[in-house]
Amino acid sequence: MFEALNTQPPDGLLGLIKAFNSDGRARKIDLGVGVYRDAEGRTPVLKAVKEAERILLETQDSKKYLGPEGDIGFSALLQPIIFGNGERFAGRIAALQTPGGTGALRLGAELVRSANAKAAVRVGAPTWPNHVPIFSAAGLKIEAHRFVVLASQAVDFDGVRQGLAKANPGDVVLLHGCCHNPTGVDFSRDQWREIAGALAARNLTPFVDLAYQGLGDGLDEDAWATRLILETVDEALVAYSCDKNFGLYRDRVGSLFVLARDLDETAKVMSNLAALARVAWSMPPDHGAAVVRIILERPALVAMWREELDSMRERINGNRAALAEADPALAFVRNQRGLFSNLFLSKPQAAALRDRHAIYCTDSGRINVAGMQPADAGAIVAALRAEGCIADKAAA
Repeated sequence: MFEALNTQPPDGLLGLIKAFNSDGRARKIDLGVGVYRDAEGRTPVLKAVKEAERILLETQDSKKYLGPEGDIGFSALLQPIIFGNGERFAGRIAALQTPGGTGALRLGAELVRSANAKAAVRVGAPTWPNHVPIFSAAGLKIEAHRFVVLASQAVDFDGVRQGLAKANPGDVVLLHGCCHNPTGVDFSRDQWREIAGALAARNLTPFVDLAYQGLGDGLDEDAWATRLILETVDEALVAYSCDKNFGLYRDRVGSLFVLARDLDETAKVMSNLAALARVAWSMPPDHGAAVVRIILERPALVAMWREELDSMRERINGNRAALAEADPALAFVRNQRGLFSNLFLSKPQAAALRDRHAIYCTDSGRINVAGMQPADAGAIVAALRAEGCIADKAAA
């Protein structure tokens, strides 16, 4: 049986982690793996999380299964944070806890496949490398359009318009709600308004990936586009991750929200989500979602979490400012948001940064801005200039 299998290429990020850990040089900079790091280079457990875990340890009286929908309180308490005043959506949102944002994306893809197997998924390029494999594995057709011109670090909005114009009614449009991965480039509010109008006019279904809420400009600011979209269309999907904004990476904490047209359709969607989850992971893991629920149930813990989230965001944006101030050619980094920017490097340039300067980023040129310290900006710029990565951009 297994002799028919083909060996799959190794995951580039896993190789990057291994190479960085094996590098014996005293001064090395990890801009590769997409996790937040503090001023000591750690990815800490938030104080609010620690306190919630203490409460969970003291009060949890059973490890019995949750239902396929997971922790219902967890998903319910997230809704006002994501959607704001949800009265206008009363009875129209189906919600199900998932193993991380990736689980939410896959479950949503399976729901789309069940509802309309002919639907194409319109994806702006570049995007998170796992997006296309997730939707393809669910049996959906992918149609790509250009989203960003990396050479100019600007949205190609004509490319986006063309992609939407080619979409057929019933197609799905994948959108990054904020803090675009891998570029850090987000649509302007005027562009979001035009996109929302096009989705409604062409009867297209938005699928919003919201994985970094609170790490760009703030919780409400980062949800603005998602709220606009949902106020404009009749149906939508939102894949949500708590891995980053609660620092729960290894606990895989996410939820899928589906906006339906009415109560009957919501019930139908929920039954299908439960059935699809049942054959995928049966019941979701409890710990991380219970921690988030406990935080959101207690005003004191909410305040603690928001303060910590503010500090994380300020640090990330401070790192962006440090890079922008270190060299005019990197001025664009300041105005981007989230963990990532993409420096538009060639694969040999990325390899040279690793081999000659102990600066680790992906072969695509994506850097995790949260992985550096402000004091690293000078060394990063010097290495980029030494390898010819930004000289031409500065001259232009």
